Amino acid sequence: MDPFAAVMIGIVGLIFVAVILLGIFYPGSGAQQVGWKPTRSPELEYQNEIDDLEQMTEAVNARRRARGEAELTEAGLRSEVAEELRRQADMRQDALVEEDIAQMLAVKNERRAAKGLPPRTREDVERDVLDL
Repeated sequence: MDPFAAVMIGIVGLIFVAVILLGIFYPGSGAQQVGWKPTRSPELEYQNEIDDLEQMTEAVNARRRARGEAELTEAGLRSEVAEELRRQADMRQDALVEEDIAQMLAVKNERRAAKGLPPRTREDVERDVLDL
């Protein structure tokens, strides 16, 4: 390796290590070093979020009143969200049941094919279950 390149790599490495060590061992945080302070307090941020939510709710309710619909309340919204989550869970459960039935039927038909029997359809299985 060229001695000049080795010296330059060494100098860059030393500067890098020095900066890292300075950051680790220098007292205080980086924010204190540059005099950074948050522009707003956490309490003010929280209050701003509440105000935004109230403004959005009022705007939605104004549009709903203009259309002749009932106003939206927090309790009503929570119940709508809960109902939607229940509906999605039911749909997910139905899809899982359909997938389970299809997989069980495929396995059963593989066994039947190994025995030389004709495959069964889903309608055959449903008819047998309903006859019980």
